[in-house]
Amino acid sequence: MKERNIDDGHIINLNSISGHIVINSSDVHFYTATKYAVSALTEGLRQELREAKTHIRATSISPGMVETEFAYRLYSDNPEIAKAAYSRLKALEAIDVANAVVYVLSAPPHVEVGEVLLRPVEQQV
Repeated sequence: MKERNIDDGHIINLNSISGHIVINSSDVHFYTATKYAVSALTEGLRQELREAKTHIRATSISPGMVETEFAYRLYSDNPEIAKAAYSRLKALEAIDVANAVVYVLSAPPHVEVGEVLLRPVEQQV
């Protein structure tokens, strides 16, 4: 953006609710650490963009459980665990995350949406 003299762009990092809470499960501690890093990187980038006096905005979108192949890959040795995870509640869908991106991009130029947390209504954490 800097090389192209862009002063009004938008950087969106797709994060996770795990970037804000630590889930009590040894299966996802490393994943949680990487998502906390995304939260810190987004905020650091936002500060850097302000210091550079640009109008480029930075946003982190952190969804809770989204029905994807993620759980099936995580528990590839036991797909029943993934099935159970998605059967406990109505998970978010990819379109819900896409709509959050559209929302962020539709904000007026003077509004920076720094963080969007979205989760299924029934999700506990």
